Order: sequence, then structure tokens, then C-alpha cells
Amino acid sequence: MLQKGDTLPAIKLQNQDGNEVSLLDFVGEKMVIYFYPKDLTSGCTAQACNLNENLAFWNNKGYKIIGISPDDAKSHQKFIQKHQLGFTLLCDTTHALAEAFGVWAEKKMMGRTYFGVLRTTFVVDEKGKIIHAIEKIDTKNHTEQLKTLLNLL
Repeated sequence: MLQKGDTLPAIKLQNQDGNEVSLLDFVGEKMVIYFYPKDLTSGCTAQACNLNENLAFWNNKGYKIIGISPDDAKSHQKFIQKHQLGFTLLCDTTHALAEAFGVWAEKKMMGRTYFGVLRTTFVVDEKGKIIHAIEKIDTKNHTEQLKTLLNLL
């Protein structure tokens, strides 16, 4: 998994509008990049809504919020429309970016083994360097978790 001090990989993905985007396009801005398993599921919705409810705070602090999952643009559009999300969602349908970040891994649920996204958040500085990697996510209180970590209380 990418860690503090690592730089962002130069992989291009589609955003929710079908436009090709690279995380390197956002260098110059601070970022909260979060990987999540699936649109419109309970934990993923709680996390997205928590970040969205605090979007003005993040914008005022100069952070761009970027969510990434294996879902396609159509799914992201539904997710954005249903919850009025005001930030970018990227479509990692081939899980290339999740693999580059080290968050595509074997998971187990109800006795079944499969590969999927490990819910993880990365905080990135203006130079495109990771300053924090968070693996234990409090989906309902993610903004508070990040504020504490970043001393933004």
C-alpha cells in the first residue's frame, strides 16, 4: 500500500461524466482521496454523505475530495444524483488505480473469498505526495476523523 511520502501514480480514469482524468491533474491542490467498494451501499453512502455534508469546510481548507470505486460512470451519476454529491468520483472499473495504491486485495465475507477494494483514505499535499494513509475508516464520522488527524479542529 502506498504510504506517507509516496507520489501519486499517473493512471487515467473516467470521472462520473465520462471525461478522462488523472489524479496528477489535481496537483497544486490538497486532496482527500478515498477508495470505497461500491456506490449506493450503506457504508459507502454514509462515508460519501459525511464528506459531502462537510464539503464547504473542506473547500475552505483548500482540499479537493475525490472518491474512487470500481463502479462505472452511470452508477456514479446515480450515486451523485441521489445524494447530491458535490465532488468528483472516478471509475476504476479495471481496478488499475486501486492496485497501484495497494488497496485491491483479497477479502472475506460470510465464508466467501473474493477480490475487492479495501476502504482506504489518502491525504495528499499540493505536490502530489501522500501525507497520510488511513485504513480504519469511520464511515459515519469520516470528516471528524480526518480533522483530528490533520489537526483541523
